[in-house]
Amino acid sequence: MPELILPTTRLHAEFLECHQEWGPGLHEDGFGLGPGDDVHSPEGFAAWVHERTRLTHPAGAPCPDEPHGSPRWLVEHGRVLGGFALRHRFDPLRGHIGYGVRPSARRRGLAAWALGEMLGEARAALGVDRVLLVCAVDNVASARTIERNGGVFDDIQDTELGSIRRYWIDLVPTA
Repeated sequence: MPELILPTTRLHAEFLECHQEWGPGLHEDGFGLGPGDDVHSPEGFAAWVHERTRLTHPAGAPCPDEPHGSPRWLVEHGRVLGGFALRHRFDPLRGHIGYGVRPSARRRGLAAWALGEMLGEARAALGVDRVLLVCAVDNVASARTIERNGGVFDDIQDTELGSIRRYWIDLVPTA
């Protein structure tokens, strides 16, 4: 049974296996990797996990003034399958929720399930009526995942990250 958990140093080797499967680059959006992040050494990994989790707080608690989010790892049987990030500050370039599922775990509905869970967290934590999700124009699987979770296509924009599709998902149920 898959679960969404806070990032943890306990799964360093499993994280590295997941990261390596994607190959070089920073394309695992849900993990929040930056160009200078050292996730290979135990010390660097511990610092990175701490930075990802240090501002997490319960739903309803006041948000810190600096940009932060609710990071989650998609884990099944001790294996890191992907990363999801609920951004607590609106980011028109990256959206409210970013995610990625490692190639060997795709086509099982895991991304759709985990995105649904993150939408529930967004309802509880953000106090907004809708959230923005984006994906690369050519990422058809991600576009379908977003649409399965109620995403309504807004537009395509050319950005510094490349061409992206933008989708809005209503968090307030319609009667």
